[in-house]
Amino acid sequence: MKTTLLAAAFLMAAAPMAFAGPIDSACLSGGRSQANRALCGCIQQVADQTLSQSDQRRAAKFFKNPHQAQEVRQSGRASDEAFWQRYKNFGVTAEAYCAG
Repeated sequence: MKTTLLAAAFLMAAAPMAFAGPIDSACLSGGRSQANRALCGCIQQVADQTLSQSDQRRAAKFFKNPHQAQEVRQSGRASDEAFWQRYKNFGVTAEAYCAG
């Protein structure tokens, strides 16, 4: 927990201004009622710090097709497992950093 909070503090100091990216765009167009510019921008900032551009593009697809995330999570491929670990880290960090 301390590591997550320290990571969140670092993210806040290191990336105060984010530009629209694949996660931000997918978040805003995903049709969720809680999505707004501030929240989606915050999530994008975390993505910029924790995921590669390739991982961000892949993760952004989950907003339109959540079942695809389940397929990746259950895949037996080593590359999918490695991606899933990075994606889980992103999710935990985004929740800690962006939760109001």
